[in-house]
Amino acid sequence: MNWLYLLALLGSIAGMVILDARFKVALFRRALSTVLMVGFGVAALIIVDLYAIEHAIFVRGESPYLLGIWLTPHIPLEEPIFLAFLSYCTLVIYGLLNRWVETRRGREGLAPKESASEVQA
Repeated sequence: MNWLYLLALLGSIAGMVILDARFKVALFRRALSTVLMVGFGVAALIIVDLYAIEHAIFVRGESPYLLGIWLTPHIPLEEPIFLAFLSYCTLVIYGLLNRWVETRRGREGLAPKESASEVQA
């Protein structure tokens, strides 16, 4: 049962990939940008984790659902995978919301949002 959390994470990532493939809002629209942003998100959140561990904000918890492989004394193997899911999920949700807003603006006959350079001209 120690693989259950990892399996849930991988299933969740697969669901996000399917959603992204359907609507093409992140990885299937701008692959390099998405990979770089997910990588940046994971790195930034790992730094936050390390800071919180150093200051005893986060503590090591034992769970029968973890593989038991620790990258550091308090960061399990599943942590960067969860952080990648979290970052990717954020990009997909942002893309979907952005598409929804643009679709609503189009249906209501509103002009597309102007860029800052167009407003100044």
